[in-house]
Amino acid sequence: MGTETPASNSSSLKSRRKLWLAIATGVFVVVGAAYGAYWAKVLRYSQSTDDAYVNGNVVQITPQISGTVVSIGADDTQFVKAGQQLVRLDQADAKVALDQAEAQLAKTVREVRNLFATTAQLQASVEVRQTDLATAQNDLERRAQLGKSGAVSGEELQHAREAVKAAQSALSAAQQQLVANRARIDHTTLEDHPDVRNAASAVRNAYLNYARTVLPAPVSGYVARRNVQLGQRVGPGAMLMAVVPLDQVWVDANFKEPQLAGMRVGQPVTLTADLYGNSIRYHGKVAGFGAGTGSAFSLLPAQNATGNWIKIVQRVPVRIALDPHELAANPLQIGLTMKAEVNVHNDSGVRLPQLASNNVAYSTDVFHSTDESADARVQAIIAANDSASSDKGVGRRDAERKLASAAAASSDDRLASAR
Repeated sequence: MGTETPASNSSSLKSRRKLWLAIATGVFVVVGAAYGAYWAKVLRYSQSTDDAYVNGNVVQITPQISGTVVSIGADDTQFVKAGQQLVRLDQADAKVALDQAEAQLAKTVREVRNLFATTAQLQASVEVRQTDLATAQNDLERRAQLGKSGAVSGEELQHAREAVKAAQSALSAAQQQLVANRARIDHTTLEDHPDVRNAASAVRNAYLNYARTVLPAPVSGYVARRNVQLGQRVGPGAMLMAVVPLDQVWVDANFKEPQLAGMRVGQPVTLTADLYGNSIRYHGKVAGFGAGTGSAFSLLPAQNATGNWIKIVQRVPVRIALDPHELAANPLQIGLTMKAEVNVHNDSGVRLPQLASNNVAYSTDVFHSTDESADARVQAIIAANDSASSDKGVGRRDAERKLASAAAASSDDRLASAR
């Protein structure tokens, strides 16, 4: 039966200690090498920040005319479609102005028609005066021949000369009247006459003011910041409410100065929202860089030239465009906090490219039907008061029916877009 001596125990303990020390050293070396490889391949090409927020367009609903609010069609948190009625103002004053403008246009059309008719009448009068002059000249010539033989008295011959002069004067007066009247209608038609165009512009202006008593939603989105109340008297430019299209949001990530050196437009970005946690990731791209730091555009910029200066690392906003499909699956709201991580591996190209676009970034067509309806109304009034249209069976009732059908079609289009 063997026995262990203290010397052998000490030697065994030292060998085990060296083994564990070698294992620990090896682990640290492996972990360091793995971290070094991960940093060389991933971390060195990644810039991240948690100072990022969702941003988007806030479309303000403001009236273009003064009026009293009689109807509100949407409230905060509600979703509205483009073209849906949001606010309606009292239409009484605008309707009276529209009726007056339409009546003036009808009167002007008839007055211009009278100018064209008067020109034709004056032309006929000139032809009559020319005939009278020719007759008087022939009479004078015959009497002059007879006067040589004494068959006609000198008095009768003098009367013939005076008749020629009178006919010449009458012809000259008729010609001057024709020239004066033609100066008012030359090179124009009924619709192109300046008086008709001026009256038509007044009708369009009055109709636009009448149509602007209804404020539609320019875009589809959620209503926010409703400030308007029933019975409130509002003026042009007053902020009534806002519509926020949450399908057009982006992320403004504020990176520190040293992080911007390798960033370029188009680099991929991975984002997470505190709302959903790390389980849901968004993928976007760098869309552009702010023109200055956040402090440079603040309400009270820092005055670094005062002498009381402490160096603070500045941050620059970087706009990140989101994947619309991911955004539709997991909607975001303006102001939510995000975490952004930019892959700066591909740093080719200039750091601040001059991003110019000839395409329209945002547009709406909910107001186009207003212009079309105004033009249709003007054409209907001109047609109803034009003799040529009346001769063809296009009276005022037919013109009004056409106008009503055009307005109904426009209303149907708006309802269809709202659905």
